[in-house]
Amino acid sequence: MSNHQSNQDARNDDQSGTQDHAAIYIEDLLREMPPTSPEHSIFRVSHVLREANEKAYEPEILAVGPYHHGSDRCKFMEEQKRPCLQRLLKRRDEESVHRYMPILREMEQRARDCYAETIHLSQNEFLAMMLIDGCFVVELLRECSMNGPHMEADWIRILSSLLRDLMLLENQLPLFVLNKLYDMTKCPNEHRKLIDIAIRCFCDRPVDLDRNATLHNMLPDSKHLLHLMHTYWTFGLPPARQPEGSTARTEAQKEVRSMLPATELREAGVRLRAAHGRHLMDIKFKNGILEIPVFTVEDSTESLFRNLIAYEQHRQCRDISYMTDYMSFMDCLINSSKDVKLLRRRGIIVNYLGDDEGVAQMFNEIGHGVTLTNFYYVEISRNVNEYCNKKRNLWMAKLRREYLHSPWAFLSVLAAIVLLLLTATQTAFAVLSYKKQS
Repeated sequence: MSNHQSNQDARNDDQSGTQDHAAIYIEDLLREMPPTSPEHSIFRVSHVLREANEKAYEPEILAVGPYHHGSDRCKFMEEQKRPCLQRLLKRRDEESVHRYMPILREMEQRARDCYAETIHLSQNEFLAMMLIDGCFVVELLRECSMNGPHMEADWIRILSSLLRDLMLLENQLPLFVLNKLYDMTKCPNEHRKLIDIAIRCFCDRPVDLDRNATLHNMLPDSKHLLHLMHTYWTFGLPPARQPEGSTARTEAQKEVRSMLPATELREAGVRLRAAHGRHLMDIKFKNGILEIPVFTVEDSTESLFRNLIAYEQHRQCRDISYMTDYMSFMDCLINSSKDVKLLRRRGIIVNYLGDDEGVAQMFNEIGHGVTLTNFYYVEISRNVNEYCNKKRNLWMAKLRREYLHSPWAFLSVLAAIVLLLLTATQTAFAVLSYKKQS
């Protein structure tokens, strides 16, 4: 049958009131789609972000939640979860899990809605996953916050990997599930909240939440552990004026992309200084001095920041993307290992990897596939660029670099100036003496 005849038949069907079969098929597909939910907060990392370093988004030893459920690489810890639940029940003098199931059933649909993808686990599988994974995470945080007095020796050796895996975007359970399980498994002498013990586990020097009412009120609204720590780590940053309109945003991106790397900034007269005791992302520029808080690079640093950036890129309500903007700014400062070496010597970067080239590569690749909107450091970038474009600053930088870089060089310059002044004075006296004799 020709295409013309097919089209004619379709038109005849429409005119006769019979619906087109293709239309029926498409509408069935649309009906099968799950409804969009504003509750989505746990996402699969996009292919664009994953291709630079896929391992940074996948668990090493601990799978939590449905996305990596049953992962082969996490079998060892999977076998530890059920004994952990048994120990928890024994500690509470409970013989079964019946007490937990009605609560979990009430939360099931809300928990499923947190995941951006449809979860194809049956109800029994999903409830078992929530209980077993949730209790394991709660017990791990509980033991970690108390420095692990009862923690298994094998766990202590891999604690850093366990905590690293709990900061993966794809490896999350809804925080309201963890909160409920934590409250249901509390001992009589436990008075802290889950958010308190989580922050103790992930931060070297946690702030006293009881003394910071604003932060303390914000944290319970977090969707999962990664979101909790994102809120904690970005809280308290100074506000920044954001450009309005697409043209302004384009100009802002040009400003940061045109900023010179650290070694060239030094040659242009910008002095780099480490800022101690300040918020990691609170970068300041004034009077030719670029102050950058100390940044420590460890084995888990790339994975942590990649997942924080992935969360900012995927969330539905985007405001300022602090982590994305911070790493983009640092990426501009670092083009090669020479820039890392300079920042390390200035005390701005503490490199526990031992390889400056590896740190440079981390910063250069972490921004692949990232979209910048309302760039947080646009004003600083603009001021740095304006400073570097002034010839006076270039001349002063060259003078300091070539003639004032050491005490001996300074003394040599000073001696040359004194000699020049003496010569000029002698010449002036000679001219005056000649005029007097004439």
